[in-house]
Amino acid sequence: MNEKEKMLAGELYDSSDKELKKELKRAKDLCFEYNNIKPSNDAKRSKLLKKILGSTKELFWIEAPFTCDYGYNIEIGEHFYANHNLLILDTNKVKFGDNVFIGPNCSFYTANHPLDVETRNKSLEYSEPIIVGDNVWFGGNVVVLSGVTVGDNVTIGAGSVVTKDIPSNCVAYGNPCRVIKNIERE
Repeated sequence: MNEKEKMLAGELYDSSDKELKKELKRAKDLCFEYNNIKPSNDAKRSKLLKKILGSTKELFWIEAPFTCDYGYNIEIGEHFYANHNLLILDTNKVKFGDNVFIGPNCSFYTANHPLDVETRNKSLEYSEPIIVGDNVWFGGNVVVLSGVTVGDNVTIGAGSVVTKDIPSNCVAYGNPCRVIKNIERE
């Protein structure tokens, strides 16, 4: 198993691997290019986002600046919108459903580092996917950690740190983020 396969399998992998570094630099260069396109050039921005991201639908928008690690691990659904300063550390899959809205300065981290300092200092890390359902709204300055699943029809309040799964049909916020109330569907 190569380092990329280990990374995607959630196993310890060497983050300093030559091939991974090459793919990381490719994505960083593409993000740099994206972030420097004139805001009025919608066609060029959409085309470049499709080149960066692993999978998109037709209607989506990410405001600049946008930063990711690899890009190809990110899947976004229809009617996806992210405000300024979206950061996705996609060392594993990050999947967003349809009708997802992300406020400014939000971050999604799939990467994890070992607690054992000797292992961590060898450039070894692991990652877990993040899954976001349909009809989800993230307020500004939200951080979502690795291994988290957010259900459908959820609102995550501004400033939250999402450390555990959030079920469908609720409002959740806080640090750590927790369900505050359930939403009844009509």
